[in-house]
Amino acid sequence: VQLQASGGGLVQTGGSLRLSCSVSKRTSSNNGLGWFRQAPGKEREFVAAISWRGGTTNYSDSAKGRFTISRDNAKNTGYLQMNSLKPEDTAVYYCAVSRYSGATTSLGSYQYWGQGTQVTVSS
Repeated sequence: VQLQASGGGLVQTGGSLRLSCSVSKRTSSNNGLGWFRQAPGKEREFVAAISWRGGTTNYSDSAKGRFTISRDNAKNTGYLQMNSLKPEDTAVYYCAVSRYSGATTSLGSYQYWGQGTQVTVSS
């Protein structure tokens, strides 16, 4: 399974970005999908997750109300819409496929990872 994250870039505070995660195999349609991020010098942290049918989502406290995760299983693609971006959102964002069907939040529950896409929010 290969994942390709895209859509990152440089944006001003308050701006928006939409990240995409393309998954190479249809297997992903039975698995949860998640987004994590890692800022320089910090550990990778959970951002958002969605169950395989899309009926359940989970967000970190920092993402709630600003980010929206979604998926299109027919296209083997997941998305992360990020609004009202802040400088503290600056990080490399990774998408991942869970070992399970639910919207899991722990890093260890994910078995496949993409290469990451850089998001930089200027103040």
